[in-house]
This record gives sequence, structure tokens and C-alpha cells, in this order.
Amino acid sequence: MLEEYDIDKLNPRPNPYAKELKKQETIQVSSSVIDYFKKQSAKMEIPYQTLINLYLSDCVKEKRELKISWE
Repeated sequence: MLEEYDIDKLNPRPNPYAKELKKQETIQVSSSVIDYFKKQSAKMEIPYQTLINLYLSDCVKEKRELKISWE
């Protein structure tokens, strides 16, 4: 084993996933929404937070626009 390594030569490629790193945020979400995703995640056998992230990522990918009507 070498006593000293040149870090730049150890991993010359950039991390392809670096732009997709997750960031922790705190948001307020209604209990019914969380319950819905927890039930869906139990059926799919994945964590509910992962399911929420997948859903929101799909919205971003498909450039979905919100349509809200206040009645």
C-alpha cells in the first residue's frame, strides 16, 4: 500500500448522480395525504417517502402544471 495517494487520480470521473442528490426539507402535508401514500407504499412494498419522491419526480419530468380551481 502506498503511503500517499494522489486523490485526483483515484476517481477521475465525476459522479453522474451528484446532480440528483436528495436534500432534506420540512413541509407541512395533511394527514390524509400521508396516509394515502403510506397505503400505496405498503402495496408496492417501498418506503412511502420514496414513493412521494418518485411521484414528484415524475411531475417534474413530465412538466406537469397544477390546475387549481377554488369553488
